[in-house]
Amino acid sequence: MTERLVIAAVIIVAGALAWVALNRLALRRLHDRAPRDPLLRTVRPGAPTIIYFTTPSCAPCRTQQMPALKQLQAEFRAPLQVIQVDATEDTDAADRWGVFSAPTTFILDRDGRPRHVNRGVASADVLRRQLEAVS
Repeated sequence: MTERLVIAAVIIVAGALAWVALNRLALRRLHDRAPRDPLLRTVRPGAPTIIYFTTPSCAPCRTQQMPALKQLQAEFRAPLQVIQVDATEDTDAADRWGVFSAPTTFILDRDGRPRHVNRGVASADVLRRQLEAVS
């Protein structure tokens, strides 16, 4: 019985480490390519920015992620820029940014470089902490 628990724990830890490594690798790749990315031409310099990938059929995007983003925009001191990208229409951008599923949010620093990625729904609290970390 304990052997199975140990094996399960090892698998869980390995999966979590692989997930963290995947996200860090994606951010490093995006950081290197950011100056040339056409999506970032719309970013206002010096403004905190969230790039939000969604799809028309994404229910969690409409019911959870979008309300969290609107809450942040209402309460954030500095003007918060949210760039919404339909991953089904702009598949090139979704591929460049490594989007696997919707919703996916990227937090950019004031220089327009990606610093955090959230795959799946990210609460307003999580996004707020990430934005404060890069401000």
